[in-house]
Amino acid sequence: MFRLGASSWEAQLCYASIRFLMKIAISGKGGVGKTLLASLLSRKFAAAGYSVLAIDADPDANLAANLGFPYPENITPISEMDDLIEERTGARPGKSGSFFKLNPRVDDIPDRFAAEHDGIRLMVMGRIKRGGTGCYCAEGVLLQALLSHLLIQRDEVVILDMEAGIEHLARGTSKAVDHMIIVVEPGRRSIETAQRIQELAKDIGLENIALVANKLRSQSEKDFLVKSLPNLEFLGFIPYDQALIEADLANIPIQDASRPIAEEIDKIFQALAPTSKMTNTVK
Repeated sequence: MFRLGASSWEAQLCYASIRFLMKIAISGKGGVGKTLLASLLSRKFAAAGYSVLAIDADPDANLAANLGFPYPENITPISEMDDLIEERTGARPGKSGSFFKLNPRVDDIPDRFAAEHDGIRLMVMGRIKRGGTGCYCAEGVLLQALLSHLLIQRDEVVILDMEAGIEHLARGTSKAVDHMIIVVEPGRRSIETAQRIQELAKDIGLENIALVANKLRSQSEKDFLVKSLPNLEFLGFIPYDQALIEADLANIPIQDASRPIAEEIDKIFQALAPTSKMTNTVK
């Protein structure tokens, strides 16, 4: 990491400039708790002093509310910023037959449009329209370029809350993902979705795949999941806790409402943090 013969002040400056890089993508069947995990990990990394950028890439966008952002309904998704999309791609969303740039500039968008609360910056992507749906559109191109920039270029912890599947990730951007975490709950459909996500992830070169179990009510449910998914590592087992519902109704931060869940998030954080990639900004 340090150059041989470097002076003490150079070594100190080098040490101070070390930044931790980690890109975490969270997926799973709808309703299993992807957004819960994304919000709790974002808060945990931020509390530990990391620079955190949370990305809500789920069409059913709830990450801002889970993170406690005031007036989350006022956060405009990038996909709905028609003026920005037209400025960067040359095409107005909704206009058919328009030509548009395939490599729009996106590097300034995070600093301009990310919302911030309690030390966490958040970007809401909005709906990404994909090939095969009959629409290869300007907003889709901008969102894909932006996501690639966030995962490949940003020197911070990036936590991506995805919808079920891995459609947001291309083969190129998948190489930047340090951990694909699949959230599962006790149930056959959740297990089947996890297995399908694992297969798709490996198809695009994602190898570092792990599981987090959620909504566990008993040891037998934990044993059921471990037995059903023997080829994947479990990073943690989050218990079902009625306190989550009560915290939501009372608008109390989740991490303050449930000690068992907070303790399990600590374990998951410890499993992730030591493997952070580091970069040295001093040449």
